Amino acid sequence: MRSISRAVGASAVALALAVTVAPVAAHAAITAPARAVSGAGVGAPGRVLSVPGLVNARDLGGYTTYDGKTTKWGTVYRTETLSKLTPDGVNAVGALGLGKVVDLRTATEISVDGTDRLPTGATSVARPVDDTSLFAFIGGVVRSKDPAYQQAQLGNGAAEERMRTLYKGFVTNPANRAALGAAIKDVANSTKPIAFHCSAGKDRTGVLADTILRAVGVPASTSEQDYLLSNSLRAASDKALRDQVKAAGYMQNPDLLIPLQEVRGDYLAAFRDQAVADYGSFGAFLTDGLGLSASDLLKLRSRTVS
Repeated sequence: MRSISRAVGASAVALALAVTVAPVAAHAAITAPARAVSGAGVGAPGRVLSVPGLVNARDLGGYTTYDGKTTKWGTVYRTETLSKLTPDGVNAVGALGLGKVVDLRTATEISVDGTDRLPTGATSVARPVDDTSLFAFIGGVVRSKDPAYQQAQLGNGAAEERMRTLYKGFVTNPANRAALGAAIKDVANSTKPIAFHCSAGKDRTGVLADTILRAVGVPASTSEQDYLLSNSLRAASDKALRDQVKAAGYMQNPDLLIPLQEVRGDYLAAFRDQAVADYGSFGAFLTDGLGLSASDLLKLRSRTVS
């Protein structure tokens, strides 16, 4: 794990709290994607990828659609930032055969956290989705070292409300809609396996995965379970970061950070509900909000479902 001086220094503290710190435990090999099995769920063998430098990487294959078909294994992956991959991790990601990696991070995040470490043959495309200054906000609150201020900013539901506002902004911000729509087109038009990620691989990545899965016919309840899987995958590294922050004297109650570190059903509901409130239906959000044509949606379905 990175030293505490780096993890809590200057602007890096904001990033360390908003994104993944180096994993608590890293494995040397990648878990091969499982064969497609009808009805394979969130816990299906091979869903979670074991990659040095990643804790929240998984395959979106194996989910059953309303019409009884199944999302393809080895086609679309969701991860956190690839900027912390070890050399073994780069090799493991290379084994996926990726043609493109879609980066949802902002330029500010990339400038602090670094560019993706990609295997040969994979190219990166930037589709930045704004985090409504969450990046800077977290760093300011933690660096204050003021328990009363931290409680006022994060306690009594304040952190949860900020997260719901973040998720609504994925819909209400035109630039965010354009970036999400472009990312979905990247998936639809891909001829090789493709991955997408933000920083922690949970919020922006989560709503993009949710939108793609629902757009191709995966039930909303199933898609939500995939979204919530980030909590168990990130739990150890998130707790380690809270322990670091407390040990360094930045926070007396680092558990105030938990609502910012976790994904929750009401956060996803804020995104989904805002889409329907603004566009009338999920389908209209896809076309009128994200700018996807019928052809785009057909290609997405063909690319991701068998």
